[in-house]
Amino acid sequence: MKDKKEILIIGSGISGLTCAIESAARGIHVTLVSPYPSERAQSVLAAGGINAVLHKKASEDSIECHISDTLKGGLNIAGKEAVRGLCEDAPQIIKWLEKIGTVFTREDGNVAQRAFGGQTYNRTCYCGASTGKQIVTALIMEARRYECMGLITRRNRTQFMSALIKDGRCYGAVVFDEASGSPEVITADAVVMATGGQNCLFGKTTGSKLNDGYAAGRLFMQGVDLKNLEFIQYHPTTIRTAQKKMLVSEAARGEGGRLYYKDGDRRVYFMEDKFGPKGNLMPRDVVSRCIYETGKQVYLDVSFLGREKIMKRIPEVYDLCMKYIGIDISRESIPIEPSVHFFMGGIAVNLKHQTNIEDLYAVGECASIYHGANRLGGNSLLAAVYSGKVAAAAIDDKAERREDVLFDEELNAATKALQEEAGGSLTAEDVRVKLASVMNANLGIVREDSELLKGIEVIDSLISECQGGLRGSSYERYTMISVLTLARAVLVCARERKESRGSQLRRDYPDTSEDYGCATIISYDGGDFSVTYDREGRYES
Repeated sequence: MKDKKEILIIGSGISGLTCAIESAARGIHVTLVSPYPSERAQSVLAAGGINAVLHKKASEDSIECHISDTLKGGLNIAGKEAVRGLCEDAPQIIKWLEKIGTVFTREDGNVAQRAFGGQTYNRTCYCGASTGKQIVTALIMEARRYECMGLITRRNRTQFMSALIKDGRCYGAVVFDEASGSPEVITADAVVMATGGQNCLFGKTTGSKLNDGYAAGRLFMQGVDLKNLEFIQYHPTTIRTAQKKMLVSEAARGEGGRLYYKDGDRRVYFMEDKFGPKGNLMPRDVVSRCIYETGKQVYLDVSFLGREKIMKRIPEVYDLCMKYIGIDISRESIPIEPSVHFFMGGIAVNLKHQTNIEDLYAVGECASIYHGANRLGGNSLLAAVYSGKVAAAAIDDKAERREDVLFDEELNAATKALQEEAGGSLTAEDVRVKLASVMNANLGIVREDSELLKGIEVIDSLISECQGGLRGSSYERYTMISVLTLARAVLVCARERKESRGSQLRRDYPDTSEDYGCATIISYDGGDFSVTYDREGRYES
């Protein structure tokens, strides 16, 4: 029997790092696996901030209000007890992040907080223009302390291939070591997935292409339940570049930025006309839908703030627009469009971040529990840190130390799969381009049955092509079936939910129905996709 519990964490962004640090602090040995260093994790792209109620005056914000805003923003299908834990722990998370070296912007000696969409009060803490980067930097330095103590072992240039699951229990994972070019078995007392969202399903998004959804797709095919896949958040304000969609932070609207379109020479401030003075800070699903419904080019104006205030409060927005589209936002408005930004759906987990497979956990954006049908800005960084802490505590309480189990058969199967000769006319990149085209065309902001069905049919055709063989690198070929299977599951979930709710807007079912007032659960069994609705809340306990 081993002296210490050993866990394997797949992914080294904010949620993975937090889970590693918290586990190491409890005396658990962590193997932290990722293809790249933490400095390249998508977490560093988060600019806006992290939500918490920091009590300044008794008459102002409250934790109950944060809970209410979060549940309301998620159209009441987020895990209620999970949201309560998230919001109640938020003030302590800010203190902990400061303690380990996160440098928050301060005003009058206090952590500064600004307005974000869907929130009653200013509760978004921020680190200038680089909140995610500042948090990641602090977590990296804290993790290095435990690396020096021998409690965290990093494995970069290492890719997840599959979980080692027997009789409903996870014993570790098969990983692909890029240096050796071969697969390897890593056993552990528990496995934590921290692999982020599914950006590559849509090609160019605001996120990193390194987050391709493969891990979720592979686990799905291995019997892991997925949840709420149809709920995909479009950020309302992005700019298009040749490489990707660049995020114009919600901070711009938090500082007073106004959305409008042109009717001749007249500006139409459509969000304010529809929702009043706070219309520009409605939840992201609402703003994106309203932009889509205008059918026009929409602009974001912050020029009236003046150059001095812009450079003090939102310099990153000024630099972004000047660099990529040559616009001086102190003089001109920003042409914006909604773009895929965040995935509320992912691996189904309970309050302890356990999946339906024993000793398999999921944290961060790849897990689904806090956001329901739409996420409030500033809650994702909070959920990333909180979920890592929750999973570490749950593993410490539960996971038993185990004797090593041999998985020669699984290792041999992975080796054989990677050694198969390349065939077919397509490369994995060809398939990814076709996949992105299908998903953007058939699963946009507004959806309907015929488009969703067509998307499923095209995905089925792509799966058949991949089964016939692909050219290119062995690992890329290996991943494509799972990525396509995940894409199919997303389309199936969107088709089965015959209502409009949050980020799921159906042209053929425009109303919200009480029949669908709960989370979507999708399961896979030998090629069969089974959709149920979690009316009894089995993933909330």
